[in-house]
Amino acid sequence: MKKISAYVFALVGILLMVACNNQGLKKTKSGLLYKIISDQKNPLVKKGQFIKINFKQKLRDSVLFSSENSMPAYVKIDTASPTSYSPLEIFPLLRKGDSAVVVQTGDSIQKKSGQPLPPFIKKRDKIVLTLKVVDVFDSQDLVEKDRQIALDTFHARETREVEDYLTKNHIAAQKTEKGTFVLISNPGEGAAVDSGKEVSVLYTGKLFPSGKVFETNMSPGKQPIKFVIGKRQIIPGWDDGLRMFKKGGKGTLYLPAFLAYDAQPGPGKTPNENLIFDVQIVDVNDAPAEQPMMRMPQRALPGKTLPKAPAKTK
Repeated sequence: MKKISAYVFALVGILLMVACNNQGLKKTKSGLLYKIISDQKNPLVKKGQFIKINFKQKLRDSVLFSSENSMPAYVKIDTASPTSYSPLEIFPLLRKGDSAVVVQTGDSIQKKSGQPLPPFIKKRDKIVLTLKVVDVFDSQDLVEKDRQIALDTFHARETREVEDYLTKNHIAAQKTEKGTFVLISNPGEGAAVDSGKEVSVLYTGKLFPSGKVFETNMSPGKQPIKFVIGKRQIIPGWDDGLRMFKKGGKGTLYLPAFLAYDAQPGPGKTPNENLIFDVQIVDVNDAPAEQPMMRMPQRALPGKTLPKAPAKTK
């Protein structure tokens, strides 16, 4: 506990330095500002090794990226260009257990890249990256094993969030083998939804846990969307959960993020969003003969999966 507290207080101190004209920070050849906190008990990382880091990147008071709400980063150690103006410059200076702060300025990013800044970054802005080296690996195989453990843990957390929501709201949804939670209000009586079947679906998409509607085709004048089950034309939770229904069925799908848009920004404009969909199975038919078509993203929004059924995100 004392060791963790020491790191926390040291990082707070560095952030105060950043706020006070960058006092106490070192500078790389490219002009990147940084500070490393280390007890130097472990050896420096070597070229070709991989570091696992927890991180947070902030712009003013806003968090741009954070491993708290996603996954740790795995970075291969290599020699960075002395003009790169990138956090990669300091990675060879790190050890397992080290913490660090890296500061980039909007003006320097623009000069080094030769490209205009994104509209949300101003020339005088400071982008502050704080990180901690959690582990060091000698091979890609070890990285992949650790990444899978981290991924399974993260997906389990998303599942628990949905389970807690259902328990709190007394919703008796069924959980499929793949992890979709399905509340069946009417199972339907016609043809079953299954692989190779073309289904027509009316739906309302809601953010989790607020229930705020972000998209629907249940409004008057809108048409159901059509897609073929098992062809990866829709998000995984739909392809999985809709199999619980037959033609005429109605219900609600509660999707952990890994069965929705995963790490891609979802309808709430953030990655790793759990989502809710009210669905109605309008029709189930044999799939038509396959025709050449444009390649579509596998994780497009439901209403934007096929060009025949466009819908605007609200």
